[in-house]
Amino acid sequence: MEKNSKIYVAGHNGLVGSAIVRSLKAQGFTNIIGKSSKELDLRNQAAVADFFAAEKPEYVFLAAAKVGGIYANNTTPAEFIYDNLMIETNIIHSAYLNKVKKLLFLGSSCIYPKFAQQPIKEEYLLSGLLEPTNEAYAIAKITGIELCKFYRRQYGCDFISAMPTNLYGINDNFDMKTSHVLPALIRKFHEAKESGAAEVTLWGTGKPRREFMYVDDLADAVVHLMQNYSDEIHVNLGTGEDLEIAELAAIVKKVVGFEGKIVYDSTKPDGTPRKLLDVSILKNSGYQPKVSLEEGITRVYEWYKQTLASGDNLKGVKKN
Repeated sequence: MEKNSKIYVAGHNGLVGSAIVRSLKAQGFTNIIGKSSKELDLRNQAAVADFFAAEKPEYVFLAAAKVGGIYANNTTPAEFIYDNLMIETNIIHSAYLNKVKKLLFLGSSCIYPKFAQQPIKEEYLLSGLLEPTNEAYAIAKITGIELCKFYRRQYGCDFISAMPTNLYGINDNFDMKTSHVLPALIRKFHEAKESGAAEVTLWGTGKPRREFMYVDDLADAVVHLMQNYSDEIHVNLGTGEDLEIAELAAIVKKVVGFEGKIVYDSTKPDGTPRKLLDVSILKNSGYQPKVSLEEGITRVYEWYKQTLASGDNLKGVKKN
């Protein structure tokens, strides 16, 4: 990409998209475009086609998606599969029709089988059954990978895919019903600390292992791949390290300063037992994450407190 190349970041207001925009600007890219969901409904094929025909972006980062945690995925699966299929299909096809030079599609590590061998290599895709609680989302993201692969094979499009591990960072969603585990923990421990609660109850057993990547590291990795990678096999994006949810909770508790007790509700689902990505392809391409987990959580918590104090909008948190 040239510094003045026209770059479209789909989902530029979201957790991942906003981080990609920050990374691009920090690296000197000046011609970045984005449309909010109110300005452009990416599920609308005609609207997306008109946008691409008018704007003619040269490069596309496809970070737009309907996302959420176990509760959201489990209770609204039809929306998760429909919305995500429509978004990715419309954008990828319009990118082909309008001769986009390169497109990068972002998926999720939930595409892999529930009991995949650890760490998970890219080649394990479609080798076993999916985790039932996020099957709809996973199927949609697998379809996105396959779309990029087949448009590359049939039309010669330079479309690539990257599958991030669990992400967290500035602009995350803190809604207790739809958020992912880390922002939910930050909010729970903060509110418990503020209210003087004696304990915090968390879903599951605390035993599942998860890998977490700071979203600005992810964004830097994505921009790196856009300029240094071109192949039909998708690339895992992560740190190559994981920990138990109980260990994660202990770190968040420490960062927030909550002094009460942690209680686990084992009647609630744990989800996949372990999801650790093999990130050999990413590392061999020349990229290495920079932000440690405790440092990243500290940054997010400071931002969370500042945003609450300022009265600015915080996703999933109603203003008083």
